[in-house]
Amino acid sequence: MIACSLLVPTNFSLVVNSGFQHQENPTNDRSFIKATGGGAYKFSELFKEKLGIILEKEDEMDCLVTGANFLLKAVNHEAFTYLNGQKEFVQIDHNDLYPYLLVNIGSGVSMIKVDGDGKFERVSGTSVGGGTFWGLGKLLTKCQSFDELLELSQRGNNRVIDMLVGDIYGGIDYSKIGLSSTAIASSFGRAVSNSNELDDYKPEDVSRSLLRMISNNIGQISYLNALRFGLKRIFFGGFFTRGHSYTMDTISVAVHFWSKGEAKAMFLRHEGFLGALGAFMSYERHSLGDLMVNQSVQIPVDASSGTDTNCNPLERDLNETESMQCSVYQA
Repeated sequence: MIACSLLVPTNFSLVVNSGFQHQENPTNDRSFIKATGGGAYKFSELFKEKLGIILEKEDEMDCLVTGANFLLKAVNHEAFTYLNGQKEFVQIDHNDLYPYLLVNIGSGVSMIKVDGDGKFERVSGTSVGGGTFWGLGKLLTKCQSFDELLELSQRGNNRVIDMLVGDIYGGIDYSKIGLSSTAIASSFGRAVSNSNELDDYKPEDVSRSLLRMISNNIGQISYLNALRFGLKRIFFGGFFTRGHSYTMDTISVAVHFWSKGEAKAMFLRHEGFLGALGAFMSYERHSLGDLMVNQSVQIPVDASSGTDTNCNPLERDLNETESMQCSVYQA
């Protein structure tokens, strides 16, 4: 029996299993894949027709929650905060893990209230997610991959495109409501007040503004849902941040700002593998008891992160990336 987990860039998590029956009855031999996400349905017939492989579909939300619960209980230093360029690992008390909010950022965003193993509810979401960043970014910058767009944003300056509070108030703060002059009043708003065309803007500035807008939005909506249910822990997963410091800083500061410091955004080292892990753990013939003991384990990751074949979330040092100061809605 062979079992391996991998993530493919089609909103589609797979766990490959080859099971073989008695040799005298080879017609019963079969290969099947534990699959979750939309691709499990979209590509089911294609796998069967072209490869002779059966996709055994597992519920996407079940797999996400199962994968997150496993990682938070079993992997040392799985969760961390990242604010103003400072990474800090979070010690998880297994007896006080629940409830928490799992924010899974994929093409869109699902927000799941997790109350225990197998106990969860999707309480909210937004269509403004990773697919929005990639789709608009591709249209506006001609980038050919998500990671290319993300890398481009590192060199950008969103102040060129975003309208700031200072632009409206003559360079001064709106201190009465707690907004500094550098706070963003309107994402992309500066483009309205001049006669520039798209070609007049640098692609890196467009990418930076777009990333800031979407990350701020996700951070704010996440906190509002946590507030709605009285949740203090907010974990972000889903392969959107990719260890990118600016994205994590933006989400973190949005949560910090709107919660007045009472809540923290926490990120997962294996953010993009929740569904694959959950699908793997649904395979009953695997003995997973030893892994579920309260101990630290190392999970090897052989699959590439998106299109970056050199990316390994187990080895990446987040502090290698240049840190930067940022505050909510601020350029």
